[in-house]
Amino acid sequence: MDPVIHDPLNQTRRHFFQDCRVGLGALALGTILNADQDAATAATKATQHPLSPRPAHFPPQVKNVIFLFMAGGPSQLELFDHKPKLQSMEGQVIPESYVENKRFAFLKKDAKLLGTRRKFQQHGAAGAEISECLPHLASVSDELAVIRSMSTDVFNHGPAKFFMNTGYNRFGRPSMGAWVTYGIGSESRDLPGFVVLQSGPRGPRGGSPNWGSGFLPTTFQGVPFRNQGQPILNLANPQGINRDRQQQFIEAVNDFNRIRLEEIGDPEIATRIASYEMAFRMQTSAPELMSISQETPETLALYGAEPGAPSFANNCLLARRLVQRGVRFVQLYHTDWDHHGNKGTELGESLDKVTREIDRPAAALIKDLKRLGMLDETLVIWGGEFGRTPQGEPRQYLGRDHHIEAFTMWLAGGGIRRGITIGKTDELGYYPVEDRVHVHDLHATVLHLLGLDHLKLTFRFQGRDFRLTDVAGKVISKLLA
Repeated sequence: MDPVIHDPLNQTRRHFFQDCRVGLGALALGTILNADQDAATAATKATQHPLSPRPAHFPPQVKNVIFLFMAGGPSQLELFDHKPKLQSMEGQVIPESYVENKRFAFLKKDAKLLGTRRKFQQHGAAGAEISECLPHLASVSDELAVIRSMSTDVFNHGPAKFFMNTGYNRFGRPSMGAWVTYGIGSESRDLPGFVVLQSGPRGPRGGSPNWGSGFLPTTFQGVPFRNQGQPILNLANPQGINRDRQQQFIEAVNDFNRIRLEEIGDPEIATRIASYEMAFRMQTSAPELMSISQETPETLALYGAEPGAPSFANNCLLARRLVQRGVRFVQLYHTDWDHHGNKGTELGESLDKVTREIDRPAAALIKDLKRLGMLDETLVIWGGEFGRTPQGEPRQYLGRDHHIEAFTMWLAGGGIRRGITIGKTDELGYYPVEDRVHVHDLHATVLHLLGLDHLKLTFRFQGRDFRLTDVAGKVISKLLA
């Protein structure tokens, strides 16, 4: 028999590798168990309806948002920001100090200043200055908080729309409505949490990424409703399929989807299940919603709405009906605000036309919400992707170029100080000289009013946490009631 050799070093090695095997085995087992637990947790979360209401970070001041988006860039100098000095300097070349190192879409740096042809007047107890283009809006001026010092980073339409809607100048990021429904869900079970309505001669540049969900689950994206024909394409059953057969089909497909969901916990499967179920319910709820003929003649007259005639007026009334039914975020796009100075895009008849289309309905929306006791729980936002330059464009008619340094937006509703004007621009209306408000600040404030901390509302994607306000943004305290 071979002698037993006592080798402390070998014994130490043996114990070490035994411990390693036990440690690695325990680690592997723990990883498997944790993975199973994570998958089970994800599946449990995913089986909950993705749009179910969720608690906010702190008590909200509003429940819903209606964003009236004026696609093309409304001219603040014709509507909200009266500049007598600009009038007196019309025809002069803008001082070099204003345009040094600046880029424009079409203008050269030696462009001449252009005064407005519009008259301004003070309105309401607060004395807000609003032009003659918006007489109906002027009648509710004491409900408005006007921001004259908005600024953005992007001077071309498509990227600027993305920036205003998603906080980033390229498509692929979640829109504000998607972030909101991701954060707190929706109170409507029969309609999407985020609905988009469009009016005007064409759709907004950039299209659906403006209301997309980006890297968030697709259940949070905006759903466009049409105001003619079927409210939503492909919502009606094909010929020969009745409601009972459709329900049987949906139940069978969703049973298979739930089995797969329990296996892998993919939230997109939960989105698919919710989409089938909501589409089934919307076959009844959507046509009823879109039938504004149910409204009283007085209400239709207030908005200037006509059943069956697509318009911004109809969409404003539909927006009220949507938030009444618990929809969290409604966005109205109205196009044709790009007034460069060609025929059909000038600051004369073309501006008159587009302001007539939106003035009465926007004012009616505020009056109607207030009459129904809903204004205190609804936030209404009005504005576009940027403003227009104090310089005129050398074209056939009066027009202005894109301007990112200073433009005007307004808000009304719950949590907003009413009858105030925030911010001030210089004597030519070129730069903010008081209380500059960036797009990220607007986004932070909207989230705040909904009870969401913009720093905490994040989503991890490709190894980093993203948020609507990117790495900037602050709540506009002067705006809050």
